Amino acid sequence: MARFPDSQVVWDPSVLEYRFSHSHPMDPVRLHLTLELSRMLGVLDGVELTAPRRFDENHLRRAHTDDYQAAVRVAGSGRSSIDLTGYGLGNDDNPTFLNMHEAAAGIVGSTLTGAQAIAEGAATRAVNIAGGMHHAMRTHASGFCVYNDVGIAISWLLDNGYDRVAYIDIDAHHGDGVQAQFWNDPRVLTVSLHEDPRHLWPHTGYPSELGGPEARGTAINVPVPAFCSDALWLRAFHAVVPSIVREFRPQIIISQCGCDSHAADPLTDLSLTVDGQRAAILAMRGLADELCDGRWLAVGGGGYQLISVVPRAWTHLIGAVVGVDVDPATPIPDVWKDLVGELHPKVLAGTSAIPEAMGEGGDTDFTPWEPSSFDHAGEPSAEAAVDRFITRARTAVFPLHGLDPEDPRD
Repeated sequence: MARFPDSQVVWDPSVLEYRFSHSHPMDPVRLHLTLELSRMLGVLDGVELTAPRRFDENHLRRAHTDDYQAAVRVAGSGRSSIDLTGYGLGNDDNPTFLNMHEAAAGIVGSTLTGAQAIAEGAATRAVNIAGGMHHAMRTHASGFCVYNDVGIAISWLLDNGYDRVAYIDIDAHHGDGVQAQFWNDPRVLTVSLHEDPRHLWPHTGYPSELGGPEARGTAINVPVPAFCSDALWLRAFHAVVPSIVREFRPQIIISQCGCDSHAADPLTDLSLTVDGQRAAILAMRGLADELCDGRWLAVGGGGYQLISVVPRAWTHLIGAVVGVDVDPATPIPDVWKDLVGELHPKVLAGTSAIPEAMGEGGDTDFTPWEPSSFDHAGEPSAEAAVDRFITRARTAVFPLHGLDPEDPRD
């Protein structure tokens, strides 16, 4: 594929300062390793990284109260012994760190820069791999997320010429913060595919969560069972997402591309490969090309296998944005393996912890969902479980969009 000319990769080294502690699962080294892998594979050849614009912090009010912002500032001051747990700060998930406000606001500014570039016509696609803090709530931090960069960017778009925004979240965890912010706003479609909320935090995201009284049917939730494979996950995605998004007719698609759905992720229980994650990214780009004249804003999110998963998945993401689709068979450069060895002395080149190629041979060929084709009759299989979730999601939301939940063409 020829390089896509109207794309931006938003990056500033300051995002590496968003670090809770040396032992915290969300380690910004994953961002550094992603950017270096992208460079070494030539994905960024000819691409000038876009620095975040000057950030007006009044935009934080789009998603967060003044009281909460003040608490974040105090948390990052390093001088206070005030109990901030009521704001979701100072706990195991979100321990305080120096300059917390500045680091979190920098991520917001990066995502907002991409949104503004697309809205102004300076870019058609943009990506901020440091973004995707989809759990942050209006009054408190949640799930490693301090400020909700995606919610703020969507709010800005709604005030600047957009009235139909589709948000698609493929993180293993439910995109609860974004859903909550736009729960009663018919201008925003929030779609989340995630692990069964009965088994994974934040324990929300059931198909019955459909949006508020003014926006019924604009919250779409597609849980999948634990240990869901590439082919089954993709079956669920394609059984629900394209039909709903096409019916909604968005002007822009925003994708949260958390890669903690991988089988090796230490915090979740799904079984995707990097190949499956790549297929999902390309499917979302395809929807943007089909429905939005290509307008696509992509952000990162979860992903806690710092070496073998995140750098590969998000290099594929950057490549999809800039129009350099990386072949999964592409070998990992030795110089990148050496960098991993320098940053992680206990990981030696040639061990299973360092991948050899940009893919894993994952099976991304899926059988499309058809209600008449899968009569499982109580069968306790992964396929049966996925199809039950698909049926529940389609039954809950398709009629609200004038679609037939039993017709696979819808």
